[in-house]
Amino acid sequence: MKIAVITSAPEFIQSYLDNTILRQAINNNSVLFHVIDIRDFAKGDYRQIDDTPFGGGAGMVLMAEPLIKAIDSAFIKLDTSIDNVKVIYPTPQGNTWSHDLVIENTVNENLIFICGRYKGIDQRVIDKYVTHEYSLGDFVISNGELGAMVMIDSVLRFHPGTMNNIDSALSDSFSTNLLDHPHYTKPRVVNGVSVPKVLIGGHHEKISSWRKIKSEDITKKKRPDLWEKYNKSIKKLETSHE
Repeated sequence: MKIAVITSAPEFIQSYLDNTILRQAINNNSVLFHVIDIRDFAKGDYRQIDDTPFGGGAGMVLMAEPLIKAIDSAFIKLDTSIDNVKVIYPTPQGNTWSHDLVIENTVNENLIFICGRYKGIDQRVIDKYVTHEYSLGDFVISNGELGAMVMIDSVLRFHPGTMNNIDSALSDSFSTNLLDHPHYTKPRVVNGVSVPKVLIGGHHEKISSWRKIKSEDITKKKRPDLWEKYNKSIKKLETSHE
């Protein structure tokens, strides 16, 4: 997988790559990153990349010209054309990011993320290049770098070479439409509270059953929407086996 990140804060992106599990994916050569600084394509001594919006109003807009040049350079670095790459723009106007979208994006060989700031980016860039818009949820954050790295991190967890044990990702919350079960580690007793006996009995079937029951109970209590989705998937599976 090859990923290009178009950003005005390359140090932020590089710091995340250097200090998270994504570093392992890079070291294992399972993913190739290109961090592209928009300012490298800006004009003038001040390398301006934003300006006031036409029609007035508060805030600034990332300019089209440096963004277009940065994106075109990304195609060159990825050695691909727009027909073979997914160009993603994290924005409140996009589809809400979810586990299903994470899995959908694991099959892409080439990804470009455009990180907006301020009031966003010039609409002409979106019209020309963007193939998919995604949102983290119904709230606004100060920059697109945060959104892009959340999306990239969640996708690469399922990419070979990122995690030592892929089963860890496959058993996380949402992978089975259930929230994760409780976890415990040493010591066995903390402040008088002991680890549940079933987890230290060595009976794997009982442990598996306990974990599933706990996942179901937690999902039912904390995320009734997920619980309903889980029940539907179980009923559908039962029907298919009849």
